[in-house]
Amino acid sequence: MEAWAVIPGYNEEKHIGSVVKKTLDYCSNVVVVDDGSNDRTSENAKEAIVLRHVINLGKGAALRTGAEYAISKGAEAIIAIDADGQHDPAMIPEFMNALDDCDIVFGYRKLSGRMPLLLRFGNGFINVMARLLFGISLRDTQSGYRAFRADAYEKLKWDATDYFVETEMIANVGKKKLKYKEIPIATIYADKYKGTTVIDGIKIVLNMFWWRLRR
Repeated sequence: MEAWAVIPGYNEEKHIGSVVKKTLDYCSNVVVVDDGSNDRTSENAKEAIVLRHVINLGKGAALRTGAEYAISKGAEAIIAIDADGQHDPAMIPEFMNALDDCDIVFGYRKLSGRMPLLLRFGNGFINVMARLLFGISLRDTQSGYRAFRADAYEKLKWDATDYFVETEMIANVGKKKLKYKEIPIATIYADKYKGTTVIDGIKIVLNMFWWRLRR
């Protein structure tokens, strides 16, 4: 399959250049979606194809822009990678191998002392809710490192414009009965944790109930 990497980024001038360079070692087609940054994210990502949102729309919107662009150019698989350097592009071949006989592959972060305690607790609770509401058994629902087939995109397609995108994709996998796999990934916490908060986690769970009732 012809794979395209899609990297949504907002004010990631510090990391985006090295992320793009490493990703190009494993995937010749790389799209960076600069989500309205006010720094040098676009300039530092110049080795990739750069798409730019005029204003900040959110991670979900940026990932959708990149995925739809790649599919329009003939991509058969999309690999979603975060722009902050937490994901190791050397895992791309493993994602592609796992994608041979399923629709989507989720990366799961292995528990370690370096993973913030709040993140471990919140993820565990959301994992349980995903299993109860959608019949999806995952070790890590909030990891953004994942790959999916282009021909599954219309069933996976999300409305979320923000960080709810990861969970809405999972809801769609469960409701559309798509085939999925998980593979372990290493995660590098280079900066102070800036992910979802307790309030964000509550909002995610409330949205999960909404997605379960709506579709």
